[in-house]
Amino acid sequence: MRLRIRVTNWPRRALAIVDTPRPGCSLCHGEGGHGWDSVDAEGEYAGTDFEFCTCWNPDLSIVLLPLPRWLRRTPPGGYSNEPPF
Repeated sequence: MRLRIRVTNWPRRALAIVDTPRPGCSLCHGEGGHGWDSVDAEGEYAGTDFEFCTCWNPDLSIVLLPLPRWLRRTPPGGYSNEPPF
């Protein structure tokens, strides 16, 4: 298990510890799995299938610290043209 700190966006912006693939894995060579293109019965492209390697669990994450929302510096309508007094 190789842990890294990342910013997650779901369900809320936060710092989290996440698992990453082993770079020396002989099965996936550090990519985390194998992807291949699939075709349907007519020979048309039907998307890419991805199978995760056993050296990596992409669902493992531990939230460390929720991050505050970024506040807008200007109001939604922009700056006012009226004098302040």
